Amino acid sequence: MPKGIEAYFVADRDGSPDAIAATFTENGIVKDKGKTHRGRGAIRAWMADEAQQYSYTVEPFLFATENGKTQVTAHAVGDFPGSPIDLRFYFVLANDKVAELEITV
Repeated sequence: MPKGIEAYFVADRDGSPDAIAATFTENGIVKDKGKTHRGRGAIRAWMADEAQQYSYTVEPFLFATENGKTQVTAHAVGDFPGSPIDLRFYFVLANDKVAELEITV
């Protein structure tokens, strides 16, 4: 698994919004639940909001790379609606940092 993606999932396990934001480029983008979050500050706020709402674990189990994107499929379990569920994370990396992330079902 590329370093930037591994760093993202390690930070997610730790549950720190600051650690998650640090895995992104300064102008990184997250698309999740129909919303777009641009920049580390917005990404930090997005993750802080998620952490307040839900407790969860995410276990990646499938990786594929195509057209400059790395798709990671992960099993998510927690106290959120629809749990458990397999989510798809589409990453675009820049120098071992996440430039773009889109999360879909």
